[in-house]
Amino acid sequence: MSHTPRHGVAVVGSGYWGRNLVRNFHALGALERICDTDAEVLRRFREQYPGVRTCMSLTDVLADDGVRGVVIATPAEKHFTQAREALLSGRDVYVEKPLALAAAEGRELVRLAQAEGRVLMVGHLLHYHPAFLELMRLVESGELGRINYMYSQRLNLGKIRREENSLWSFAPHDISILLALAGETPERVRAVGGNYLHQRIADVTVTHLDFPSGLKAHIFVSWLHPFKEQRLVVVGDRKMAVLDDTRPWPEKLATYAHRIDWEGHMPIPTRADEAFHPVAEDEPLRRECQHFLECMDQRSAPRTGGEEGVRVLDVLGAAQRSLESGGAPQCAASGRETAPTAAPESEPGGAAGHAPDAGSIPGVSVHESAYVDDGVRIGQGTKIWHFSHIMRGSDIGRDCRIGQSVVIGPDVRIGDGCKVQNNVSIYSGVTLEDGVFCGPSMVFTNVRNPRCHIPRMHEALPTLVRAGATLGANCTIVCGHTIGRSAFVGAGAVVTKDVPDHALVLGNPARRTGWMCACGEQLDDTLTCPVCGAHHEMRGPGLVSLDQTNPRAERGTYGDEV
Repeated sequence: MSHTPRHGVAVVGSGYWGRNLVRNFHALGALERICDTDAEVLRRFREQYPGVRTCMSLTDVLADDGVRGVVIATPAEKHFTQAREALLSGRDVYVEKPLALAAAEGRELVRLAQAEGRVLMVGHLLHYHPAFLELMRLVESGELGRINYMYSQRLNLGKIRREENSLWSFAPHDISILLALAGETPERVRAVGGNYLHQRIADVTVTHLDFPSGLKAHIFVSWLHPFKEQRLVVVGDRKMAVLDDTRPWPEKLATYAHRIDWEGHMPIPTRADEAFHPVAEDEPLRRECQHFLECMDQRSAPRTGGEEGVRVLDVLGAAQRSLESGGAPQCAASGRETAPTAAPESEPGGAAGHAPDAGSIPGVSVHESAYVDDGVRIGQGTKIWHFSHIMRGSDIGRDCRIGQSVVIGPDVRIGDGCKVQNNVSIYSGVTLEDGVFCGPSMVFTNVRNPRCHIPRMHEALPTLVRAGATLGANCTIVCGHTIGRSAFVGAGAVVTKDVPDHALVLGNPARRTGWMCACGEQLDDTLTCPVCGAHHEMRGPGLVSLDQTNPRAERGTYGDEV
């Protein structure tokens, strides 16, 4: 297979899975750059691929006019901000699974790609597997008959993760292909799991999908299994099909024309021999990379575009909520149990014209002087106080406290349990994860060098505030940076670069002066909290707690292997 693209690509993140993307795009003659934060990894790549340029920041990638496609294979906690920045720079974007951390983030990327006229593709690898493509043909042609149920198993001993559970690590591929085979969205999602190696991270999960047509499916994933198993079973009323990816190529896809006869009101099975379906022996990842290049050249929609990635995130989010609630059924239609406000549609950036009744959003308290635009989603238990304005497209989590004279939006995402104090404006491009504290009158910027007479909103840079961070009163966060988990920005500080996890930063420009515990106390010289006793250790530029698990990370944010 050969291809001469009009434009080259840069692979951002070249770890466990990224190096496979590097290999394939290089073989296709499209690799322009490799971006990674590990200098030693980049040195080895320069030896392996002479002539391919390397760099350590996405900024360098986006400054290269020779790069027209950006391939993102970093941890998924970075997918949203990096994909958004690449789309805003005018690049086509390929994102490894999952597309983002939440469906709301995925929808924002889809909207942005459409507005910018860019290709947005998600790395759902099995859609490019020759055996799965043949299975799709069997289903769509009716050869299997009416599909009664499906199940998928992805089991192995490892690769065990501490950043995410097995649902988020293994199941996105299975959810993606089951949705494609079903051709519809499940109306109910239920998930149960078991935690054996870590009390708060599920090692084994079983997810059930109930579809409106009556079709049912389930997904069993585990990294605590005695042997590797990757099997998809589709049971129709005419034939049954099995895709077993651990078998040799000539035996990967088999069908069984079993028949059920009724004799004396008793079902009697009649077994048939398995029939193997020959498929082309080809690397699925090579096909996937080739497809992205073709979409770039032809300006065509990918087979696994952003919309498909959002559908998978909807189901993953519902499964996670069910897992956390002990298996209670969840709806996969939206990521939150909320309803849009009843306020009339507003002009872009304007108020809805009147404040909604406090009771018009179930479980939410909105002061009568506040304005909430049409299309806003607000989680249960959240309170919005006097004279605040929540603008169109914004998504606010549960149990948040929004103070007086706060402006949020448009299209801002705020996690659960956040507190935004008086006189704070959170503009488009800012994302707050769970448990973020924004002190009174603190400031988020959105462009680096504003001028009244020069429009620069197309240069807006995203800002990410990670879970549990504190932003002190009157501090300023210059756009385009990330504030790490449980970091603490002191009152009046001016942040001009990324802040590591657990860092305490003070001054103008802000500099690290210490380390903070998630409980809000400064750590001693041994990186131990003098109040709660939590122990920490250095991990990269920041700290990690050895005694606490970040709830955000438990939801799972990325997974490399199929």
